[in-house]
Amino acid sequence: MSRLSFMDKLLDGVEVKWKALGAVGNFIRGNGLQKKDFVDAGFPAIHYGQIHTKYGLSADKTFTYVSEELASKLRMARKNDLLLATTSENDEDVVKPLAWLGKQAAISGDMMVYRHNQNVKYLAYFFQTEAFQEQKKKYITGAKVRRVSSGDLAKIIVPIPCPETPEKSLEIQGEIVRILDNFTELTAELTAELTAELTARKKQYNYYRDQFLSFEAGEVEWKMLGEVAEFRRGTAITQKQTTAGDIPVVANGPTPTYLHGESNREGETIVIARSGAYAGYVSFWNQPIFLTDAFSVHPDSKILKSKFVYYFLQNKQEHIHTMKKGAGVPHVRVKEFELYDIPIPSLDEQARIVAILDKFDAITNSITEGLPSEIALRQKQYEYYRDLLFSFPKPEEVGA
Repeated sequence: MSRLSFMDKLLDGVEVKWKALGAVGNFIRGNGLQKKDFVDAGFPAIHYGQIHTKYGLSADKTFTYVSEELASKLRMARKNDLLLATTSENDEDVVKPLAWLGKQAAISGDMMVYRHNQNVKYLAYFFQTEAFQEQKKKYITGAKVRRVSSGDLAKIIVPIPCPETPEKSLEIQGEIVRILDNFTELTAELTAELTAELTARKKQYNYYRDQFLSFEAGEVEWKMLGEVAEFRRGTAITQKQTTAGDIPVVANGPTPTYLHGESNREGETIVIARSGAYAGYVSFWNQPIFLTDAFSVHPDSKILKSKFVYYFLQNKQEHIHTMKKGAGVPHVRVKEFELYDIPIPSLDEQARIVAILDKFDAITNSITEGLPSEIALRQKQYEYYRDLLFSFPKPEEVGA
């Protein structure tokens, strides 16, 4: 999308003026409403916190109510108002916008209504742009709770196409909203599709893993894990004791805690987290690692393949987590794993099972790892075009 060609075609020669929000509309602060005032039925109401937690960019209905008596004492939002949550603990969410498309609703304090004659979603989209965020930064005050006053918000400028011809202006604003709505919808659809694909792959993977690792009585020999594998505890180390290097320090979680210049495990290693929130978590490493608050499992290679043992224990992960002991800091004990029964099919059969599960695991992981990056890419693409659609040239001085 070329900015010049697209915007020239969209504007069709009309002038765009950057006008102060205070000249385009009025700010009205909410009053009185608290979360405890919500009731099951009554008059529609919106608490400022719901803008952060319940709604997206816009909403066409409310999900909470207050009594008619209380509502009569509160200020109201009405259709086409821009609702603003003006406080937050982080700068990004200060002045978070909500285009209100529903019926009249009571509003709380720490919320402002911006009443205007523009396309409300056009304004809501603009409030998300870098152009708005850069202007907003210089007006943010407060330490723990960050906020922007209505007086300062009124100074922020917004691009209004052909303001002298309201009908044409709303037509152009509406086209920009239509394009951004489509981007938003497509991004949401893609996210839903990718998430559904991931869920389906995981279910498929879990199904086949269950099938391949389930053996009928008498079909194969079973032994206690302590009879066919050695358990080794990790070595305590603090971050200060580490040396420069790229060897993962593996402890009590799914990801390394930090890096080290030495290793105490090589090759294929099954790791079971010993304590903490992830106590019992089973992971597999095929590289040098430094094992600390965990223990490793080393099967007898003459009868068991390490990857087969890993897949078997991973398939029992839910049960293993129930083996945790302790109220304060939960932990698992080696002696209980030594008593854990494990099937011992032939090495050829283990290799066949591992090869199949490796393929399923690779497919599932590729989707799992690719999903966040794909969603982030789509979000960046959306933000790029959103900012592009609002990149009207600014005059040196803006008329009110």
